[in-house]
Amino acid sequence: MITTDICIIGAGPVGLFAVFEAGLLKMRCHLIDVLPQVGGQLSEIYPHKPIYDIPGYPTVKAQELIDKQMEQIAPFSPTFTLGERVEELQKQDDGSYHVIGSEGTTIHCQVVVIAGGLGCFEPRKPDLSGLEKFEKNNVHYMVRNPEHFRDKKIVIAGGGDSALDWTVFLADIAKELTLVHRSDSFRGAPDSADKVYQLAKDGKINLLLSHNLVELQGNGSLQSIHMTNKQKEDVIVNTEYFIPLYGLSPKLGPIGNWGLNIDKNAIEVNTFDYSTNVERIYAIGDINTYPGKLKLILCGYHEAALMCQSAFKYVYPDQKLSFKYTTVNGVNAF
Repeated sequence: MITTDICIIGAGPVGLFAVFEAGLLKMRCHLIDVLPQVGGQLSEIYPHKPIYDIPGYPTVKAQELIDKQMEQIAPFSPTFTLGERVEELQKQDDGSYHVIGSEGTTIHCQVVVIAGGLGCFEPRKPDLSGLEKFEKNNVHYMVRNPEHFRDKKIVIAGGGDSALDWTVFLADIAKELTLVHRSDSFRGAPDSADKVYQLAKDGKINLLLSHNLVELQGNGSLQSIHMTNKQKEDVIVNTEYFIPLYGLSPKLGPIGNWGLNIDKNAIEVNTFDYSTNVERIYAIGDINTYPGKLKLILCGYHEAALMCQSAFKYVYPDQKLSFKYTTVNGVNAF
């Protein structure tokens, strides 16, 4: 059995930052994640994607951010169980918990922190003919390695941040890039949308707004995509790869059976400390919900800091918490 102060379910950027905040308060952490590596969605889905809203970084690639966070928490020696899903929580007589993994791993902790991002997730797939036929080789629901698309013809579909960001990033890598969106405006960040419009104006990408996907076409491998425009006219775009970026469909999995208050696949929390309705269980990051919630890494960091301040009372019930700035105390390991 593994014994720790805090068990963090999810080893993404928010879960990793919780380790840092807990370490400042002399609380040990063990992280468990279904993915085979730390980093959550950042490492699994878009490790090369640039992120623009982390303080101090005008731009930072997703995997670089995770690497820096691992460096930041190294002094606190967190432990990890990777490639294993949490199946069960067992509350003990003293209020602590046993966290049980799918492979039989048992973690004894005083506090449980759910930082599982979107939970168990899978990509949202577009409804168009021929999709399954080309999924193994020519359809990618995430960009793991941008170099795979160097000097290739690609079509990206979507109107959110991911579609916009990857269009900007891959514009100089692909031989020919087309961004297609069913609406005439984007849902993503205005700055990213402006960059896409400028790329189209400069002739570096093809931008097809108010177009609906109909069918993927090809003999053995993908050769073209059939779509229709606003006037219901047929449009054929030659391509080698199709990248539909419509976001992820969240599924809570076993978390949904733990007696937590759930609203639309998200866990309701108290914004005072991001506690759930079940004592000693907190939820931080994209997996929680509350009025005014913003699904930003930055906001998750804030939630992690307040959570740790609250969790202290369960780890050290006989001690009084005294908040001190790292600029004064520095970062001290155990």
